[in-house]
Amino acid sequence: MEKNSDSKMKHRLKYPLLLIIFIICFISSIILSFIPPEKACGGTETGCYIINTSKYAELIGIKNCYFGLIAFSILIFLTIWHILKPKKYKKQLVFVGLLVGSIFAVYFIYLQFILIKACCQYCMVVDIGTLIGLALNLFWKEK
Repeated sequence: MEKNSDSKMKHRLKYPLLLIIFIICFISSIILSFIPPEKACGGTETGCYIINTSKYAELIGIKNCYFGLIAFSILIFLTIWHILKPKKYKKQLVFVGLLVGSIFAVYFIYLQFILIKACCQYCMVVDIGTLIGLALNLFWKEK
């Protein structure tokens, strides 16, 4: 009987874990959005500064970190809403958000390591967090 209880508890942890990941990514996006790169990144000679002042730091004239603020705000809201009142369509919306975010995460990792040849720790938190969230969502099956 205890094994069944452990199994139920394990399956109730998926969305709270995703919520924690989204909050961490949101905090990184806040740092990138509201703290000047030279202060957030520790100077103008860091990879973080180079990334956040590169021509790739914006998409259609909007800083990428602002998209992160919006995306993670929506994912946090959806996840809390799903935890409080679980529905299949909410799970699907979280999955779609993670899938789209992961496509961007792979692209941003490519930009950092291949094109710009510099790394931003805050960007990597967001990118790796998004990819971990997708992996959790895909491989942690609920009953």
